Amino acid sequence: MDIYNVVSFAGLFVLMFVAWAFSVNRRVVNVRCIAAGVGLQLVLAAVVFWAPGSTRFFLWLNDVVVAFLHAAMEGQRFLFGPLAVGPGQTDANGSASIGFILATQALAVIIFFAALMGVLYYFGIMQRIIQAFAWVFVRLMRISGAESLCAASNIFVGIESTTAVRPYLAKMTRSEFCTILTAGMATVASSTMGVYVLFLKDVFGTIAGHLISASVLSAPAAIVVSKILVPETDQPITLGVATRFHYERESGPIEAIINGAMAGVKLVVGVCALLIALLGMLAVLDLFLGWAGVSLHWIDADSVRSPLSALMGCAMWPFAVIIGVPPTDALLAGQMLGQRLIATEIPAYLHLAEVMGTGGFVHPRSAVIVAYALCGFAHVASLAIFIGGVSAIVPGRRADLAKVAPRALLAATLACLMTGAVAGTFYHETTRALQAVVAR
Repeated sequence: MDIYNVVSFAGLFVLMFVAWAFSVNRRVVNVRCIAAGVGLQLVLAAVVFWAPGSTRFFLWLNDVVVAFLHAAMEGQRFLFGPLAVGPGQTDANGSASIGFILATQALAVIIFFAALMGVLYYFGIMQRIIQAFAWVFVRLMRISGAESLCAASNIFVGIESTTAVRPYLAKMTRSEFCTILTAGMATVASSTMGVYVLFLKDVFGTIAGHLISASVLSAPAAIVVSKILVPETDQPITLGVATRFHYERESGPIEAIINGAMAGVKLVVGVCALLIALLGMLAVLDLFLGWAGVSLHWIDADSVRSPLSALMGCAMWPFAVIIGVPPTDALLAGQMLGQRLIATEIPAYLHLAEVMGTGGFVHPRSAVIVAYALCGFAHVASLAIFIGGVSAIVPGRRADLAKVAPRALLAATLACLMTGAVAGTFYHETTRALQAVVAR
């Protein structure tokens, strides 16, 4: 263990202190929840990074995920032809790729994974896995069964996770609302995780396994940080009680595939709309900053693309250092973290793939930490999506949702950073060697 591992470990407590500083009630601290949540993160990370056989498991898991992705892309290859073929590849007719196209080569994968999740839900597989995670959260952290179930569900799905606790939403406390919003933004859905794997699989050989572990690690982190920021001062009706999974089962597996695919289409359209709007707005903001004569030449970083990226890099630089990114890479890492906050994680992961492909990071550990820290929907657009989704189910609680929303976004950001810090704590030379392994 070197000095940067120690910095990452210490960063966990610094991030929790930041959360406590912004708490609505600093006098109420759930020590059991915090200790159990952090301990669970550390144990899971130790298994991921240090357990015997973890190297072989990650290589196997990566091969499985990449094989699934290859199969999943058959539909879009048939539909889009050469537009769905990645750079340097040819389709079945021998047509060469015209280059990377995000919509037809990456985002379309979301539809397949959404349909796959629909089938897994229909056969009850996902419910059993989620209930197991929820049981662990309830028993170890002594929180309500409803928020535990929602947090566990968010490891695998997105906004639709709130439907799993639909019967309990109307009577939830503000602390519970903060937890379900935080868990939703601190984790990623399985459908979109495939997109990140596509971005990074050629430059980070075992990225699939690491992203899966990142989403799992972020769930207890979300609970910990949300309970520090908005501690429980009321009495949840499901406190300490494992709750049942609410699911309206389709009439058959075909209907489950159809519903899943249609949900995936809506998600793809939503992602495209957000990227078009947000990236355009950011370009306009960059334009205004340029007109205002914003000068950042004092920053010694060749990677600075615009005044806004430089400003976000400066703003997030301290947090990058806190979670164990070496100072020489901290500004670049800060740009990606800031990019995720304002422009979603997709451009941030694209930036990470580009930097890793060109050897932009001085230290290999930086890429691992950033990959873990970016694995979440912790951005402004996601906050609006989650508030809108939950308030549509319980419109009478819209005011309570709005009050906890800013702290939920802060909690989700800190939770993702905690996950990055945990990865930095357990980073070692074997992890570095695995980064060089390209998926077969």
